[in-house]
Amino acid sequence: MKIAMGNDHAAVEMKMELKAYLEEQGIEIINVGTDTSERYDYPLAGYQVAKLVQEGKADFGIAICGTGVGIGSRHFLGSQ
Repeated sequence: MKIAMGNDHAAVEMKMELKAYLEEQGIEIINVGTDTSERYDYPLAGYQVAKLVQEGKADFGIAICGTGVGIGSRHFLGSQ
């Protein structure tokens, strides 16, 4: 199984913990987020995760923003 995982600069620690856990379970992670605290916008990570799933290069996707609000907001998903 392959999971695409993307994150913004505020979610690096959370991503690293989750990534380590999933890899221990034998799951391959495709890391499209950032691994540093240098500013990285969550929509970029979300788009890359979705694209990998859509193209069949990943079975699932996980997108994480540091606040937990942005990546799942109605605005980001295109709803009014």
